[in-house]
Amino acid sequence: MTENMRSLRNIFLYKCLFALTFWNHISLSMANELFKSVPNDFPEDGSDKKIKSLPLLYTNSHQSKDNFDWVVIQNITESLSLSEITNDNVKKLVALLSNFRQGSRLQNLTLTNMSVDWNALTEVFQTVWHSSIEYFNINSLTQLSDIERYDFDYSGTSMKALTIKKVLITDLYFSQDDLYKMFADMNIAALTIAESEMIHMLCPLSNSPFKYLNFLKNDLTDLLFQNCDKLVQLDTLILQKNKFESLSKVSFMTSRMKLLQYLDMSNNLLSHDAADVQCRWAESLTELDLSSNQLTDSVFECLPVNIKKLNLQNNQITSVAKGMAELKSLEELNLASNRLADLPGCSGFMSLEFLNVEMNLILTPSADFFQSCLRVKELQAGHNPFKCSCELQDFIRLERQSGVKLSDWPEAYVCEYPEDLRGTQLKDFHLTELACNTTLLLVTALLLTLVLVAVVAFLCIYLDVPWYVQMTWQWTQTKRRAWHNHPEEQETVLQFHAFISYSERDSLWVKNELIPNLEKGEGCVQLCQHERNFIPGKSIVENIINCIEKSYKSIFVLSPNFVQSEWCHYELYFAHHKLFSENSNSLILILLEPIPQYIVPARYHKLKALMAKRTYLEWPKERSKRALFWANLRAAISINLPMADGQWCGETD
Repeated sequence: MTENMRSLRNIFLYKCLFALTFWNHISLSMANELFKSVPNDFPEDGSDKKIKSLPLLYTNSHQSKDNFDWVVIQNITESLSLSEITNDNVKKLVALLSNFRQGSRLQNLTLTNMSVDWNALTEVFQTVWHSSIEYFNINSLTQLSDIERYDFDYSGTSMKALTIKKVLITDLYFSQDDLYKMFADMNIAALTIAESEMIHMLCPLSNSPFKYLNFLKNDLTDLLFQNCDKLVQLDTLILQKNKFESLSKVSFMTSRMKLLQYLDMSNNLLSHDAADVQCRWAESLTELDLSSNQLTDSVFECLPVNIKKLNLQNNQITSVAKGMAELKSLEELNLASNRLADLPGCSGFMSLEFLNVEMNLILTPSADFFQSCLRVKELQAGHNPFKCSCELQDFIRLERQSGVKLSDWPEAYVCEYPEDLRGTQLKDFHLTELACNTTLLLVTALLLTLVLVAVVAFLCIYLDVPWYVQMTWQWTQTKRRAWHNHPEEQETVLQFHAFISYSERDSLWVKNELIPNLEKGEGCVQLCQHERNFIPGKSIVENIINCIEKSYKSIFVLSPNFVQSEWCHYELYFAHHKLFSENSNSLILILLEPIPQYIVPARYHKLKALMAKRTYLEWPKERSKRALFWANLRAAISINLPMADGQWCGETD
């Protein structure tokens, strides 16, 4: 029984030893082969891919911190991210990285908050260079002291991209070349040094494999890469947020970069003087970002001839002069946030497909844009101070006909002027065709004028206006001559009881009936008759006027013959003029014979009005009624007139 128990105990111990040995073997294997290979599209900014994790060799984070003095941020099959690297634990880091020789699965390494001196940094770089790591990122590197020349071994590396951000150098006295040489001669495809106050970078000593260089937010100047012909494979160069000033020098910098396609010079201090030397860009350059600089209209004299995408946003450009630029390959042009007053033409941009001119000073975009820019497919022109007018309406109409897409329509297109339309979206702004079509407006105005002239002419002819104008003129001239010749006689003295106006065809009635009954009857009636009272030598019109003005009343003998007489018309006009000018009731109408309305000429409209409004005496056919007729007529002209002997005509004893 005792022997059996001993046998079972030995078997149990052997099994425990075997299990411990097997687990130790597995753990060591996992320590050496912790990671799988990473895909070639690993992000260059150091962000980690979220894929399946393997168990850590030290699963307790506190234990990991105690043993290595750093924090494991992430440890997955392809990436390792560590933080808080110092001079105290950098040796252990180097020892760890030494285990990841080429062929291992670890390909992405990120170190954050790294504070080491120059020797430690170069040792880390050298270890990484001969490991399996392809993408190396350092965020926040400080306390680089004791910088000196270092002979870096670039051979046999798997590295493809290096990214360093936020470098702080505490060593104030060192050779710049010792620092920049190590980076300039790196045999990798992509290098990023950003936000590090870097003031220069050396040209590589030999043809460089760099395809991507990113020196974002540093202090680089126009001296960078001047006369450098070693960047023969460079495809992308980002120099955003630096201190470049001369656009022509930037062009010469690129002239020896034979494969350069993308250049970002945004947020610098670039300007270009038209008097500068001619620019010389890399012929391969197809995309250029010059936004947020100090460029003016002259920039179009210094641009790459083969450019396809050009960003000039947020500069000081006021116009694109015709013939200034010949960019026949240009497809996209961004001129937003400048000082443009109108849309640029496409005489120099025959391949243009996209144009951005938002946030400029465009009041009324020219409709000619669609005729010169036939290949444009999209136009971004919102947020401009549009002046809602006929020209703007023409622009909108042609835009719809052309098929060009207006980006951000209709929200970004709002009237700014005039004030009564401010805030109105352009889609809600409409003017009539007559208001906007100048030709139609002129034709309409001309037709209305012709109609008005025709109506006025018809009325003038129908109402005999020229005749009345002529009579008014003659009356005015007669009064003026009388004033100049005898100003002392202008005080009118009545000499006659009545002036008689009649047609010659009615003269027998006047002479046989009217005159005898008034002058030879009771009372002393003085009548003015043209045959006996007109003054020889004066014009007929002047005599008529004088007789009417010297007579208390004007008697008009009306008949069909009267309305056919031209002189009767004159006399009626002047008597009517006196009626209104002196506000007197001086007209007496005698209807000798009925007058049919149809035979009264149009110019006798005053006679029609008088007969319609005033009472007239009608010559009775019955003899028994004639006594009353004469009595009424004498009563109408009854007035005392002075006589030669000082008595008054019309007085009774």
